[in-house]
Amino acid sequence: MQRVVILGRGASGKSALALELAKITGLPVIELDKFFWQPGLVATPRDQWITIQQELVERERWIMDGDLGPYDVVDVRLRAADTVIFLDFSLVRCAWRAIRRSPERADFWRWLFAYRRRSRPLLLRAVAAYAAKADFHSFRSPRALKRFVERLARGSSVGSA
Repeated sequence: MQRVVILGRGASGKSALALELAKITGLPVIELDKFFWQPGLVATPRDQWITIQQELVERERWIMDGDLGPYDVVDVRLRAADTVIFLDFSLVRCAWRAIRRSPERADFWRWLFAYRRRSRPLLLRAVAAYAAKADFHSFRSPRALKRFVERLARGSSVGSA
């Protein structure tokens, strides 16, 4: 595990997981939101976002957390990943987390509500197409994710839940 991509619905805990994995593995975290969103929450243009990601994936070791929904070009980082972690948590769980953490824009809520129907199928197809050789771990519950992280911390082999 040297190049890890973490994907999932908004407020699923991608950034928190990235920080936890960084403590265990020593891998540096690249929080994609910090590179993608320009001042005033303006999206980076697609061609520029591709270039930025190409530069980021050239690093030897990393954990990239982020799922930018309809703005994203995920294939760039999936091609470079050796591990993909997909947080496939429920709408209710993610909506509750989003409400508790901060106010969100309307486009965030549209993405959150349509995620299972729109974004999820696209992401799973992208993982199959661009990261077929990567270790893929999908988690439907925080409990399963916690067991995975605990096994990783103990240094045992990890499997999907």
